[in-house]
Amino acid sequence: MHMSRSGRDHGSVAHQSELDWYHNVYQGDRTPQLTVRAVVMGSLLGGFMSLSNLYVGLKTGWGLGVAITSCILSFAIWKALHTLLPGIFKTEMSILENNCMQSTASSAGYSTGGTMVSAIAAYLMVTGSHMPWPVLGMWTLFLAALGVFMAIPLKRQMINIEQLKFPSGIAAAETLKSLHAKGSEASRKAKALGVSGAIGALVAWLRDAGRPFAIPGHLDIPGVLRGFPLSKWTISFEMSTIMIAAGSIIGWRVAWSLMLGACFNYLVLAPWMVELGAIDSAKLGYRAIVGWSTWAGASLMVTSGLTAFAMQWRTVLRAFSGLTKIFSGTSSASEDPLSAVEVPAHWFAIGTLLSGAGCVWILYTYFDTSVWMGCLAVALTFFLGIVACRATGESDVTPIGAMGKVTQLSFGALAPANVSANLMTAAVTAGAAGSSADLLTDLKSGYLLGANPRRQFIAQFLGIFAGTLVVVPAFYLLVPDAASLGTDQWPAPAAQSWKAVADLLAKGVNALHPTAQVGILVGGIVGILLPLTEAYTPPKVKRFVPSATGIGLSMVIPFFNSLGMFIGALIALGLEKFKPKVASDYIVPVASGIIAGESIMGIVVALLTALKVL
Repeated sequence: MHMSRSGRDHGSVAHQSELDWYHNVYQGDRTPQLTVRAVVMGSLLGGFMSLSNLYVGLKTGWGLGVAITSCILSFAIWKALHTLLPGIFKTEMSILENNCMQSTASSAGYSTGGTMVSAIAAYLMVTGSHMPWPVLGMWTLFLAALGVFMAIPLKRQMINIEQLKFPSGIAAAETLKSLHAKGSEASRKAKALGVSGAIGALVAWLRDAGRPFAIPGHLDIPGVLRGFPLSKWTISFEMSTIMIAAGSIIGWRVAWSLMLGACFNYLVLAPWMVELGAIDSAKLGYRAIVGWSTWAGASLMVTSGLTAFAMQWRTVLRAFSGLTKIFSGTSSASEDPLSAVEVPAHWFAIGTLLSGAGCVWILYTYFDTSVWMGCLAVALTFFLGIVACRATGESDVTPIGAMGKVTQLSFGALAPANVSANLMTAAVTAGAAGSSADLLTDLKSGYLLGANPRRQFIAQFLGIFAGTLVVVPAFYLLVPDAASLGTDQWPAPAAQSWKAVADLLAKGVNALHPTAQVGILVGGIVGILLPLTEAYTPPKVKRFVPSATGIGLSMVIPFFNSLGMFIGALIALGLEKFKPKVASDYIVPVASGIIAGESIMGIVVALLTALKVL
């Protein structure tokens, strides 16, 4: 069978585009890239950022990208070392070394901990006990590796040929260019990140360690609601800089939606449910309230995620229509000079087979999942991963929640009574697909900077070991038992959403209080209507449509978390309006520094307390 003329034309155009990049942009063989110092620095920074993401994820359910933060930190640290100890650190890192470092850091900081705050924490809440640490370590490693290897065939098609944007990848590449081109600007950003990190660390130390003096964890807001102090309804101000910093990053629309949902949930719905007896007034507090409101919030987030996913049907079709292109290639190095720098296809085959087999083995051995169901989970992960990566490339939004819920619903039908299997098969999909999308974002940065993709892949692969070594013991330290989750300290909203879906599929709707059943129905309808309204609303009006993510999340986190993020977004909004240059240059570095400083100090205090030093 002969290829059509249009097929040949498309292939030749794509081939010429790759050749243009190879001859005019590529510099991976002329500039240092995959060096020991780049990998070590990336592993160290990624390890620290994995702690930060674990800490923030247990509080908000979100994971924060580490690429830009790690770039600024690495540049500043190495520049300082080169200045102070020129005899030992003889040269500064090249731009491609910093890009390679970014790949290792992203892999260590983001890819290894994604399911810790969702499926793994939900598993702990369901079973009441931790899985053995060797199991969690192997699971984390295999899952991260599966995501890394699955990205191999997608990179060339989506980045080289289709030139998908991956906006965060472009931003990271521009950050690296500005750092290496303008020393004074780089120094200012690094200093802002360092100072803000110190402020965040100081707040955490005074609040959690109480030395040399203590500050309270919360400031109560005077007032009474239905005969109870406002603090019983979680209406207070948390003495934490993390939520304020996170709010400055998430954006104004999500933040005001959080505040709207929090006011409705904690000021209207919760008091009403206490009156109806759906919430026990004798145990009034965050755990009692969220035990009811989680059902409506989780339903809203599930249906909104699936609706938004369904509305991307063109993206889905493009993803699957490109399957043959993903695995096609030219036959020889003479026809395809990029074969010497791109990751070989057999690396994908061998790596996916081994890491996938590892996931199936753990699912079968420890989570009572049949071999065929484990294999189906890995296969489904690859296809949904294609969709997740394309959505990230086109919109910079990775529908991880929707990916996991598709798998949860699928396996809820296949094994309705097996809650562990439901959670852990979905963890494969969400973890690996999210990891692949994040790593493609890094590869986009490398593509723009002319990096060697094969060396960048090796850096990504090495990063998962550093991340696993750090994030697994940290999880046991921060969450010693199931009672730690669903509390003021660790609301674990993502885990509560995952657990709610698994419980619902296992026990059925009839096991819930009638008002919770109504909450599921209403939340589900609202979750469908909000994305549809947003999609078909004129651009000028769209900013007034509440964010489904914000409304849903507000029902599974305390009021004071929503309040903190609202304040942060309000500050960022004011800066963007009155000081746009300051906002553009400093919001991300300052917010990243605060989050890293407070979260890491919080973990340090927890470690010192566990060792009885404090």
